[in-house]
Amino acid sequence: MISLSVKGGFSPGKTYAKAGIPTILKMETKNTFDCSSSVRIPSMDITQSLPPTGVVEIDLGTPKVSVLKGTCSMGMYPFEINFQ
Repeated sequence: MISLSVKGGFSPGKTYAKAGIPTILKMETKNTFDCSSSVRIPSMDITQSLPPTGVVEIDLGTPKVSVLKGTCSMGMYPFEINFQ
């Protein structure tokens, strides 16, 4: 499981995970009302609205060695997950 805090961007902005195992992306918001309250992962055709406060889990499947890039709805706040 990969956890990101969401408010005014994504923290941490860069994470590392093991490739080849089922992976869940856990996104936690706390009073988030900016554009980071909507996440996009274009390579996986994922667009997900997040609640102002709460936790959303996104199933990333079983990623291969790659760099998965995501952003907020406006593309202002990027994040990446490096699967090794």
